[in-house]
Amino acid sequence: MAGDDFAGLLRELKERSGLSYGALGKRLHMSGSTLHRYVSGEVVPVEFAPVERLARVCRATPEELLELHRRWIRADALRGVKKEETERPEEPEGPMDSADPVDSESPKDSEGAGSEEPEEPAVADSAPAVLTPPVPPRRRVPRAALYAATGVVAVSAAVALVANLVSSPDDTEGSRRPAGAVAHSSASQSGTAPASPSTSPSPSSSTSPSPSVSLSPSGPSSASPARTGPAAPDRRAPSTGTPFTVATNPYYWYLPCDHAFLVDRSPENVPKPPPQQGAVGWAAPLKAVSANRQEVVLTVQGTGPETVILEDLHVRVVSSGPALDWNQYVMGNGCGGQVDTKSFDVSLDLGTPTATPIGGQRDFPYSVSESDAEVFHVTAHTSGQDVRWYLELEWSSGGRHEVTRVDDHGRPFRTSASRDASYYAYPLGGDGGWELVEGD
Repeated sequence: MAGDDFAGLLRELKERSGLSYGALGKRLHMSGSTLHRYVSGEVVPVEFAPVERLARVCRATPEELLELHRRWIRADALRGVKKEETERPEEPEGPMDSADPVDSESPKDSEGAGSEEPEEPAVADSAPAVLTPPVPPRRRVPRAALYAATGVVAVSAAVALVANLVSSPDDTEGSRRPAGAVAHSSASQSGTAPASPSTSPSPSSSTSPSPSVSLSPSGPSSASPARTGPAAPDRRAPSTGTPFTVATNPYYWYLPCDHAFLVDRSPENVPKPPPQQGAVGWAAPLKAVSANRQEVVLTVQGTGPETVILEDLHVRVVSSGPALDWNQYVMGNGCGGQVDTKSFDVSLDLGTPTATPIGGQRDFPYSVSESDAEVFHVTAHTSGQDVRWYLELEWSSGGRHEVTRVDDHGRPFRTSASRDASYYAYPLGGDGGWELVEGD
């Protein structure tokens, strides 16, 4: 059976990983018993997303992912057929229960059986006789024939469904390919810039849509009097476009003294510090650069009912050079030490920066949909460089697996170390202007 083939490949991947059900469950945020039911073939998941995550943790190759998706489609399609085979329509109550075998007829249906018509009721002599036309005999459908017809329709629907799932829409020779082919591409947050010049397609290129999957057998609807089971909701991502949005706040701070900017201007030409929500409007005209550390907040939300799995968060460095020799302006003073928060820490001084969870932050993967958003805080810091960088969200949904670039509204984020510990501060509640605070 298709379900056994699907479970067999899952079991092979699980055994090859060397991980227990408990260890896999912790990584996938699922119970070990649920994973065991998947691998043993007791249950076929209604969505492919958890299966894909399990396969990726088990280091499945792209070819194995395609084969696993093909087997899952067949197992899911045949799920309704198995259910129909085990269910029987309730026997009707009344005279039909005592019917004879196939092609049996009731006494009234048999011609020449010698049965008598019921007597007409007596009427008054003065009333004219009323002639009632004979009622045409009606054959009842034997239950055995009904069961046989239902079985034929169910098997025909299953064969047509599996044929649609494993072939391309035009179904011409040489065009057959596994359904759910994985597409690898990169797109910017707005869909107009590639994530990496060396590996991503040009902005004008489009991602090839995954083969469409029809959940209905071909042919007119009148040819199928029986259903093969309830249709599963369509949770596949659209074949083009990014199925989620990312709202980016490039300058975030819990306390004013947690953030400072480097500005290539004298204090007399720098306006007083803004509130946190006005940081972008303050920094942009001054061409200010975050000093020493920068906290970026990403709010990710799906745009449709399909579930999108956020597989990982990558850091990409565009350029790195000497620290800027500009004046440092702190957004507030006298507010004490920094506040430790849940976030992903990024050391831009490393050769290959990575996003490391700190402060109790859970690591990837995450999932988002239209009704379920996620907020990520990313804190980047450097002690001696001027770094331009951006982030990449690796995600998957259905048969799609892509990377989306996240940056400062089309430009890389920029964080630079300060040359010395001296900085300018603006007294709280005062209008005396910026005051120089000498470093130690």
